[in-house]
Amino acid sequence: MVKKKTKKKTLKGLSLGFGSILAIVSIIGFLDITLSSFFNFTFESYMDFLWLFLMGIGFIIVSKPRKLAKRKDESVTDITALVVGGLAIIAGILSIPFLGIEHPVFSAIKGVISVIAIIFIILEAWVLNK
Repeated sequence: MVKKKTKKKTLKGLSLGFGSILAIVSIIGFLDITLSSFFNFTFESYMDFLWLFLMGIGFIIVSKPRKLAKRKDESVTDITALVVGGLAIIAGILSIPFLGIEHPVFSAIKGVISVIAIIFIILEAWVLNK
């Protein structure tokens, strides 16, 4: 018998964890829209926290912190993703309504993370999968 060599299919693009985080963020956004439309109930005050916290987790997953700690030649993109993820988590925690901390830096962080997430989505959807 001759064994056939099969190639394992590797995922192109971003990590599966980051794609899952993006899906969860989308579901939370649509859930907020649905609840406010049908039941006049909104958790808008907690949306910034959920959004920033989940995106921070996603960026930390992308940075692969375990591999980053073991490597001696760190990648700039991994370090950047780790820093952006950490900032997003900190900004998310500080934007919880009962803490009451409001600062323009939170809006700036939210804008930067939005742009980075859009770029990641575009890269994953159209560029890296082809």
